[in-house]
Parts: sequence; C-alpha cells; structure tokens
Amino acid sequence: MESDILDCLDQVGYTGDLDNEKALLTACEGGFSSQEYVGLCSWLAEKLKQYFGLKGQESETSDDSQTVRIHFGKLLEELECPYKGIVSGLTEGELKSKKDHLKIVLFLVSELQAAQVVAGKSGADRKTEKQITPLKDLQVICKTLKLSEPDQQPTADTFSSIENQVNVLLKKVPEKHIGKSALKHSPNSDQWRQLEKINRVLSTDYDCRRRMLIKRLDVTVQSFGWSDRAKAKTDIMAKAYQPKRHSLTLKSSVSLAHLLAAREDICNVVKTSSGTSREKTVCAVNKVLMGRVPDRGGRPSEIQAPPPEMPPWQKRQDGGGRGGGGYRGGGYGGGGRGGGGYGGGGRGGGGYGGGGGGYGGGGGGGYGGGGYGGGGHGSGGYGGGGGSRGGWGRGGGGRGGYYR
Repeated sequence: MESDILDCLDQVGYTGDLDNEKALLTACEGGFSSQEYVGLCSWLAEKLKQYFGLKGQESETSDDSQTVRIHFGKLLEELECPYKGIVSGLTEGELKSKKDHLKIVLFLVSELQAAQVVAGKSGADRKTEKQITPLKDLQVICKTLKLSEPDQQPTADTFSSIENQVNVLLKKVPEKHIGKSALKHSPNSDQWRQLEKINRVLSTDYDCRRRMLIKRLDVTVQSFGWSDRAKAKTDIMAKAYQPKRHSLTLKSSVSLAHLLAAREDICNVVKTSSGTSREKTVCAVNKVLMGRVPDRGGRPSEIQAPPPEMPPWQKRQDGGGRGGGGYRGGGYGGGGRGGGGYGGGGRGGGGYGGGGGGYGGGGGGGYGGGGYGGGGHGSGGYGGGGGSRGGWGRGGGGRGGYYR
C-alpha cells in the first residue's frame, strides 16, 4: 500500500517531506498528532478544493488534533469515503492504527487523481494550464540560476536579473564552450506560429511512441515477478524500479525554447555505435553471449506427408466372379461364366452342387440334370450325377443325394 501511495503522490505533483516510504510510515503512525501527516492531508484537501466545492476542509490547519480530525471526518463523509469505520472513527477519536491513516491518504490521493483525469478532458483546465506554464518556466530558470522567486519582484526586474546572471556565468566558461546558434535569423510572428504547429504535431507523435515504450517496460518488469522466488521480493523490486519509472514522463519536454538554445553542433550526426556513444551506453549485459540455440524445425519443406487414411483406389479387374467358396465347393462364387453359376463348373456342372458335390454327391448335375449342359444324360436333382438317375438318393456316376 505504501508504494502505491507514493506512486500516486508523485503523479499528482506532491513534493513535500513525505516522499519516501520511511517518512510516510512514521507520519502515519502519529496520525493527526503528526504535523507532517496533517500537512499532507491538508495539501490533498486544498488540491481537491480546486475541483470540488468542499466545505469540510476549511479549518483543517488548526493546532488542535481533535478539531482537525473532526473536520477531516466531515470531508471524507462529503466525499463518500467507502472505507467502513473510517469516518465514524475520525469523529469519535477511535482511529489510531497506522493502516487506517494510510487508507485516508490513499483515498484522498485517489480522489485527486480521478478529479484531475475528469478535469483534464475539459478545455477550462487546459486553459488554466496554459496560463501558469510561463510562470513555471520562470521559476525553473530562477531556480537554476539561484535567483529569488519571480513572483517576489516585478516581471521586468526578473528578466533583468536573469540576463545579468547569464552574462556573469558566460564569462566564467571557455570562449567556444557555448558555440554559435543554429538559428541564424529571428523568425517573425507567422513563422513562430508555424513552428509551434510543427512542434505540436511532432510532440503528439512522440508522445504516442513514449507511451508504447514505457508500457513495454512496465510489462517486461512485471513479468520478472511471476516466478516464485521473485514473488517474495516484490517490495524490493518496487523500491528499486518505481523511482526510476516515474522519472520517465509521458509528455515530451521539447519546446520552441530548445530551438533557440540549439547550437551548430546539433547538425553533427553521431552514430549510436560510435566509441563516444558506447562509453555511456555500454553495460555488463552486452558482454553476455548466448549459447548455440537448438534447431526446433518447423520448416514446411522438411515435413513428411502423413500416410493415407484409405487404400488407393484400383480399377476392377476382368475375370473371376465373386470369389470362390459358397455353400460347399463353388457356391456363390465360381469362376465366371465358365466355372460358376451358383456353384462351380461353368455352364456345365454346377447348380447348388457344383462340379464335385453340392448337397449330396458328385458328378455334374444341376437342378434337374442336363440344365446348362448337365453332367450326362440323366437328371440331376439335388445331388444327381453322371449317366444314371439322380433322385434324392443315389446316383449314377457319382453317389449323391442325401444318402449314399
């Protein structure tokens, strides 16, 4: 929770004393008895007052901790604080734990973040931001040159002090240390407007790129914490990463002032792989060489086709009937027109019996001897045979029938 609060405070622009975890925890242990904690909550309440018409924070700077606690209780009640027992605990003086005081700060800073997001979508907030940007720039210049704050003196005196201080500093540096300006002439008003438009278009593009790269960085660092060993060191990783992460701003800081400050050496393009550049970018990771990576295949040209699921289709061959066998010898098969029928033996022998038998006996036969060529001059019957009579019993040339 502490790391989240510090991240949120940094995002809303807090620069007070409680900008580190140790100081924040110490102040939260003291609660509203700690001046640092009251100062932090008062700063957040004052910021919220710019976005909402709040009433509960009017007297939060009182020296009496009980009075301050009551006023912040009204403020949280007005903001509809979702934490159960926080508002009643503030009013009744029962709120003493460090965790509860951390929750109050977390709720206030979260409300401020949400208010800034909503207000950022309106033109009024952008207009206000435009108005205070020049003052911020002057404050940065004065702080860099170690001059007094610009709001403590007239604007004309401020610029005179800045010019004098710059001239004093220029005399202390070597003659060619600064170099000549890359901008050889002073642009007119129309040209400044065009330059401002160009810078706005480029900044929008680079802002999108910066967001993408920072999101990649966040996802990569987050993936390092997926292992079981890293889960036990989440806080240590956050302490090491978060300060560096929040120093990376999403907005580009390039403005027309950089154009005025550009020197002639900006035209000298230095390769990123040059010795001078590598002196500042080289690190121990660059010296780690990867071993031979095994070939995992996957090339379509090297993949063998799977075996066919069905046998290949073949044309029907001439000759042969439906196979051999049958009722007994021959049967539903036989050998075509010459050895078949329902039995064996072609047009001649066969029938239910076939050339060598049938239900009964041997010889030619057929249904009634003769038939399609029968096996002799006699009659066939179910067994029948040769040159004698068949009948159901015995036969001539071959004994057939159901009996011998």
